[in-house]
Amino acid sequence: MNKSDSLEKAHTKEWFLRFVKGMFIGSGFILPGVSGGALAAIFGIYERIISFLANITKNFKENFFFFLPVGLGGITGIFLLSFVVSFAIGEYETVIMWFFVGCIIGTVPSLWRESGKKGRQTPDYIVMAITFTVGLLFLIYGQKLFSGSVAQNFGTWMIAGALIGLGVIVPGLSPSNFLLYMGMYKAMSDGIKTLDFSVMIPIALGGAVCVLGLSKVMDYIFNKYYAKLYHFIMGIVFASTVMIIPVDYSGFSLTGYLACIISCFLGAALGWWMSRLEEKYK
Repeated sequence: MNKSDSLEKAHTKEWFLRFVKGMFIGSGFILPGVSGGALAAIFGIYERIISFLANITKNFKENFFFFLPVGLGGITGIFLLSFVVSFAIGEYETVIMWFFVGCIIGTVPSLWRESGKKGRQTPDYIVMAITFTVGLLFLIYGQKLFSGSVAQNFGTWMIAGALIGLGVIVPGLSPSNFLLYMGMYKAMSDGIKTLDFSVMIPIALGGAVCVLGLSKVMDYIFNKYYAKLYHFIMGIVFASTVMIIPVDYSGFSLTGYLACIISCFLGAALGWWMSRLEEKYK
């Protein structure tokens, strides 16, 4: 194999890797308890997303082609999950959630190395500990703040889109949790599944306004407080991971427990493999 073929093969691998990452990140906008922003951070592309959005005209062509497979993967992940989420979450919720827990476990070593890339000091550990504690308490008791159902119209769907945008900007924030609390989750997944533009257009508008409006703020924080922001992210990632660990095993047989263990192991292996590939092609 000559050098040109090797480079083309590596490029194809990298493109497919970013596509798969995009699918996982897209799942963060559909699956309760999972954050698209946190998954982007875990997979090593969050910082570049924020930098691109904050300076969209800078190296536009290069960034566009870099994020093209991520975007296509994200759209694919959202649409595929909108079809299977009702059935899968209803029938195999525990097994699926253990798979996502495994994915996060497998990528934590890479996230830890990334967070210490520019040094690590005692205040960074304190930020992580405080964020983990506050994030966990908020996720546990936050449902009371969003109980009940919200009227579904153009304005509230824009708010839903803004929450999804926050899920990109603020790693660890799971927008689906809030949509569940607001009683809009099932209607959103049904709207995506049926290509209901009265749902999809305001969600897209709300998400775009939120992401473009806040990306410069996050880019500034990254440049000034890199280690502290990454440890903040890790605190939220750990808190949200604890929250999605299944606790209801009623009716489970030995086969069910084995399925959870295997699912977690496969998720961890996939997360580790993707992290290793990311480091190889960085």
